[in-house]
Amino acid sequence: MANICCPNGHYICDECHGQGVFALVKEYVLASESQDPLEIAKALMNFKDQVPMLGCENAWIAAGALMAALKNEGTLKITDAQVLEVLNRTHRQAIGGYCGLTGVCGIAPGIGACFSVILGAACPKDRETATTMTVVAKIINVIAQETGPCCCKNYVRHALTEAVALVKEILNISLTKSSAPIVCTDVERHPHGCRREKCSYYYNAAKGELK
Repeated sequence: MANICCPNGHYICDECHGQGVFALVKEYVLASESQDPLEIAKALMNFKDQVPMLGCENAWIAAGALMAALKNEGTLKITDAQVLEVLNRTHRQAIGGYCGLTGVCGIAPGIGACFSVILGAACPKDRETATTMTVVAKIINVIAQETGPCCCKNYVRHALTEAVALVKEILNISLTKSSAPIVCTDVERHPHGCRREKCSYYYNAAKGELK
């Protein structure tokens, strides 16, 4: 059974799709020393030969970048094992095409996995689980404002920007965030057509201005 195939009828299973990228993300985030999740995500998304324009590989990047930044910030004493747990949870939840099929972009459960691991959320818990679900709802809401067509790069950036604010609000931790404007370099890569002026990260080369 398959939900996604190319116009020529080719199909690739989820196990093979993105093969090798998970290892790339894992190795990079564990080695990173940055406290800026957007900086970490940008570096990973710039592996353009390995990381596709669209796909749940971007969800692994978002989750890994947030956990790596929190680990490097130091307050929560996050371990490599916790970073890997988040990545493995996200890998199981972020499945190709489910943003359209179920309305759940894989980045949302990825950020949710970060808070779940940090807070120790579980079915018997009260506040921890409720807080994690609230985080996921807020991430979904942010992403929903950026659809038409879907863009995983946009979603990663907006989700992490919101996640940084939620980390401050819920965990009282201030992560590093660059003041420099984010400029997308993937405009021509989008298979469904970039949203261009509708996207806050679009750079208009003709006018020499962002958006």
